[in-house]
Amino acid sequence: MNILMVCLGNICRSPLAEGILRSKVEKFNLNVAIDSAGTSGFHIGEKPDSRMRTTALSFGVSLEDLRARQFVVADFDQFDIIYAMDSSNYNNICSLARNESDKQKVNLILNELEPGKNLAVPDPYYGGQQGFVDVYNILDQATDKIIENLK
Repeated sequence: MNILMVCLGNICRSPLAEGILRSKVEKFNLNVAIDSAGTSGFHIGEKPDSRMRTTALSFGVSLEDLRARQFVVADFDQFDIIYAMDSSNYNNICSLARNESDKQKVNLILNELEPGKNLAVPDPYYGGQQGFVDVYNILDQATDKIIENLK
């Protein structure tokens, strides 16, 4: 199983989702590969936002080895599930889909918690520190549900 997390710049939400899910996959010794990407190319090659790295580390999750990359059409071939953090990124991903099979791989991550509600993981980039903690807690819950479904 290969899972891709996607947000806009791949420096806040998607690398955090990748890091949290990766730590849980390792904990339960599951055969799942996780990666993350952004729909924009603004931050290619950069580490996740320092505030997100600090927040993640405070919960025992390291994002230090991650680097931003842009979502590409070939990701549809490499990944079984593609989780978007919000509807804008969902639409951007789906606009690159070559066929219905590609589109079927894409879902909003919070639909794992509240199916069909199409809720967005808030972008903490322009807010204060509490926003990063809130996003951690939201993605922690969503990744728990993903792990539950994978076991």
